[in-house]
Amino acid sequence: MNKDLFLIGVDGGGTGTRIVLADAQGRELAQAASGPSGLGLGVERAWLAIAAGCEQAFANAGVALDWSRCVLGCGLAGVNNRDWLASFLAQAPALAGLAVESDAYTTLLGAHGGAHGVIVALGTGSIAAAADHEGGECRIVGGYGFPSGDEASGAWLGVRAIVHAQHALDGRGPNDDFAQALLAHVGASDRDALTVWLCEANQTAYASLARVVIAHRTHPFAARLLSAAGVEIGKMIAALDPSASLPIALCGGLGAPLREYVPQAYQPRLREPLADSAHGGLRLAQREAGRLAGEG
Repeated sequence: MNKDLFLIGVDGGGTGTRIVLADAQGRELAQAASGPSGLGLGVERAWLAIAAGCEQAFANAGVALDWSRCVLGCGLAGVNNRDWLASFLAQAPALAGLAVESDAYTTLLGAHGGAHGVIVALGTGSIAAAADHEGGECRIVGGYGFPSGDEASGAWLGVRAIVHAQHALDGRGPNDDFAQALLAHVGASDRDALTVWLCEANQTAYASLARVVIAHRTHPFAARLLSAAGVEIGKMIAALDPSASLPIALCGGLGAPLREYVPQAYQPRLREPLADSAHGGLRLAQREAGRLAGEG
């Protein structure tokens, strides 16, 4: 393998991007974070965020960034849209190598160290994946995207939670602490202001409401939402592992907060992720560098 190469793992979602920088032997040099790079928010925006994160990682490592020496392993939300993926690949800088997979795949690689298992990734969006043996084919459920899919995700919770605030404003429901917290979060004190927010809100904006839901988890409305999220997580696991035998890792920013809501039948198989999606991306970059070395 070319010892002059740098390996970069990229985890790109709708809320932010995480970067892991390593040398050609896979020794970690630095980490960094930047803005969203989920492809649903725009391919040009995705590359700007990835570039910003890479620049920061190289700066943190005290090394000059040279794209021609970089092999990127990217796990990105939205790559299941073939048009977005084609555009992303077309706009790539002149890299030494590039491998792009779903963020579900890199999350699976990171969480189980490349071994068999199930992951349910819960962040701005959601997706679940499984491999039933080491190096096995990655099977995916969910991840159809905002607004119709991504069950149990931050955006899914936010779309449903804001209804409580809507009802509070016009007297269809109680104007309680939960409603007030939601309205404060979006900066609205009346119907017109909330309407303006709703007209402008994207997936990331709705997902930001998840923290309000979790902070008010004992409120009956929030509790019902979180229980419903747990049921949806259970459905994903069941679809991927009908044999009920694989270890399960809940990943992403909402993995830990939603753990207690996963149905009891799955609780004994829950495991902490070994590593995150960015480190899964680093594994992907290592594979790509190895493939390139084989071709050379």
